[in-house]
Amino acid sequence: MAGSKKNKEKKGIREYFKGVRLEMKKVVWPTKKELGAYTVTVLTTCVVFAVAFWLIDTGFLAALKGLLGINM
Repeated sequence: MAGSKKNKEKKGIREYFKGVRLEMKKVVWPTKKELGAYTVTVLTTCVVFAVAFWLIDTGFLAALKGLLGINM
């Protein structure tokens, strides 16, 4: 019984990696030009969101300071 379980486990792992290999063959990888464009898009989006969150945070801080009467 234990031998059959080990054999089944090995077969399962082997089948898993066969499936992974088959799926990886289906992947359409981006060209260098597309990859560059995607990278620029991601970095630009990160910068835009960082600046937006900084502005929102600064605005809330200014509002709180005004409400609480804190001068620094």
